[in-house]
Amino acid sequence: MNQNELLYAMALTRIPTIGNIWALALYHAAGSATTLFENYKEVKSLIPEVSDKMQDILLDYPLYVEEVKPELEFMERYQIRGMVFGDDEYPLRLRECADAPLVLFFKGVQGFDLNRRRIISIVGTRRCTEYGKDLCRSFLTDLSKADPDILVVSGLAYGIDAHAHENALKNQMDTVGVLAHGLDRIYPQSNRGLASRVVEQGGLLTEYFSGTDPDAFNFVQRNRIVAGMSDCCIVVESDEKGGSLITADLAQGYHRDVFAFPGRVTDRFSRGCNNLIEQNVAAMLTGADSFMKLMRWDAETPKIIQTEMFPELTPDEEKIVEVLRDTEGLQINVLSVRCNLPMHKLTSCLLGLEMKGMVRSLVGGTYRLL
Repeated sequence: MNQNELLYAMALTRIPTIGNIWALALYHAAGSATTLFENYKEVKSLIPEVSDKMQDILLDYPLYVEEVKPELEFMERYQIRGMVFGDDEYPLRLRECADAPLVLFFKGVQGFDLNRRRIISIVGTRRCTEYGKDLCRSFLTDLSKADPDILVVSGLAYGIDAHAHENALKNQMDTVGVLAHGLDRIYPQSNRGLASRVVEQGGLLTEYFSGTDPDAFNFVQRNRIVAGMSDCCIVVESDEKGGSLITADLAQGYHRDVFAFPGRVTDRFSRGCNNLIEQNVAAMLTGADSFMKLMRWDAETPKIIQTEMFPELTPDEEKIVEVLRDTEGLQINVLSVRCNLPMHKLTSCLLGLEMKGMVRSLVGGTYRLL
């Protein structure tokens, strides 16, 4: 990681009147935070569409660079890794979300891969019942037997989140807790011991600087990371309203698969899950076996297709086939990034490959080789 790029990206996120969306837009337009900083005095020459007001705002850029330097020292002291949007180690799935954070901070296993082949998020009510606890326990026990390399993501909150992390750890599955505050604290405090164990078998991830309080709005913002960095979102228990339903809604908006465990219609904390299923927002989940089948993760590794048998393939089609090799399928947004193809061209190529009998489309906008 280029330390200057990290420093300038962090500073950009701290300019109060810009916010994450504008910071990300400026980053994209300039090509890097470093380029933006080096041209902050005449940013309109670099990005003509920038308004005069934005140009004036960016004149304070150097002040915020100085302001964030102590944060870099904090990160070095506590072995926290910083990731900028364009870094290879930045969560690839999250990078496809329009509101992804420009900068992320991670504390955990050194070199931990946030771009694992399979990543799931598990969310639910903070006031979970014994039924919800049993679901977490049995589901992750069985899932670990089907594929122990699946990464489990949740929010390190009370209830289902905590039980998701706990049971992932018990079954030797890696897990990541996404926080709604800085890495200088743990909320709730009762989860400090759990957080310590998560750091040893995965890590803690946040977009927030140290000193940031766990304010209510931050939890909503946190949920988009939980949803965006995963292949799918599983809701275990939820009332008719709650943060887990927000996460499920975000996941659907990101074209992720959503699953929910059903419950008795009279049970308060099954109402949200039952509604998701009834409204066709979520597929009904009954266990690890059904989940693996619904995700098409139970199939054998696809056979490698010899592209020389298909001389009619275009260079872009060959690139898609090459990227899909040795995978069990990729979501279309991820495929677009890995192939470096714009969406309109990618969808055209995928249609052609489907007609040639070389790829198959699956649920959730995922494609795999036949």
